[in-house]
Amino acid sequence: MKNSAFGAETTAPAISAQSIAALAEVRLDWRHKAVPATSGGTTHTGFLAAGPMLADLQTPLLTLDATALRNNADRLASWCEEQGVLLAPHGKTTMAPQLWAEQLNRGAWGITLANFAQLRVAREFGVRRLQLANSLTDPHAIEWAAANATAEEPILSWVDSAGTVEVIERTLANSGAVLDVLVELGAPGGRTGARSLEAALVVARAVADSKHLRLVGVSGYEGSLAHTADDAGLAAVRGYLAQMRLLHEQLLAAGLYGTKSVIVTAGGSAYFDDVVSVLSPCIAERADASPRVDLMIRSGAYIIHDDGFYRRISPFARKGEHPFKAGMHGWARVVSQPEPGLAILDAGKRDLPFDEGLPRPQLIGPVLGGAMEPITGAEIISVNDQHCFMTFDPETTTVRAGDVVRLGLSHPCTAFDKWTIIPVLADTDGDQSVVDLIHTFF
Repeated sequence: MKNSAFGAETTAPAISAQSIAALAEVRLDWRHKAVPATSGGTTHTGFLAAGPMLADLQTPLLTLDATALRNNADRLASWCEEQGVLLAPHGKTTMAPQLWAEQLNRGAWGITLANFAQLRVAREFGVRRLQLANSLTDPHAIEWAAANATAEEPILSWVDSAGTVEVIERTLANSGAVLDVLVELGAPGGRTGARSLEAALVVARAVADSKHLRLVGVSGYEGSLAHTADDAGLAAVRGYLAQMRLLHEQLLAAGLYGTKSVIVTAGGSAYFDDVVSVLSPCIAERADASPRVDLMIRSGAYIIHDDGFYRRISPFARKGEHPFKAGMHGWARVVSQPEPGLAILDAGKRDLPFDEGLPRPQLIGPVLGGAMEPITGAEIISVNDQHCFMTFDPETTTVRAGDVVRLGLSHPCTAFDKWTIIPVLADTDGDQSVVDLIHTFF
């Protein structure tokens, strides 16, 4: 994959292999709800050495699929290589350094994070290149970034107002630190970001005039402007991206960039194809005096994918190309059948995601890790803190107390934060041996 840090190449590791390896010595206990009580006290390595299977675990449970994770990681890495763009996966999706390592080892530029606490986790694991898809306004965060950013280990952040520039200038007034920032363009109804080209240019000029900031690019997030892949949704996304391109061209023309290497970045996991289509002209060859431009996408959910929101909207699925595969599943047990056609499962909001669609019953069987069959006509209609309400047709479907239901899930970003350790199965539909444990740091 194309990989540069403002044009500088390096052979330094992208993440600390030693820190990742140390997770294998973590001792498992009652703090890790995915780990069987009978395995308490053993280490990560010791647990895997015993050859555990899905059948050895308990519900409620979230599992990952090693085959799907490899497929997804390889797929986007290859696509970015073909397109000639950088990938800085949004690490907040998983907050799992082991998965970050898989992405970085496939050529990702670095890891994107959402807040100060996440930056600290990434740097603790030796992630060399960091991007904060947010503005630094907390003085502690500003001072930390100033103390930890170097040319070899950059920390990029975003600014969307002159007020943000003033906060950073005030905080660093007594230092000689200079932080690299990208001006963020937003849109009415969006999230953060300057709401117009004119406003973004004001921010860029404030950065150019500052003593402690250097403008190194343009940033934005198109995902907050649409939630569908219909004509209206795609038009909103593409129109916004065209404005990002125009802002970049105006910054070039005004000579406001403070470096010879520039990044233009957008792109979550839903519209990264449109990002590349609209913004690729930014990286066209220019005169020697103009900055080098790299286009960077920040897709984060792709490595996990899902059976809900991203399955419907992912670019590869929309275009009929080789798709990503769902890399996570929920497992829940029937704990009550209080009414005909209603089963209460032992997984809820504190175990499974629900914000982008409720879990979907896929399979049912008498035991975890045993033979299962499709469950048709069943639906999760409500989710409480610790329970799912599953309706079904008692005339055609038999559900008993103790049965296990496999659930398709939507939105990995709100699945991982509920688990400190997540078992990885070799292949959910085939080899259900546990081949790894993924540690999260939310």
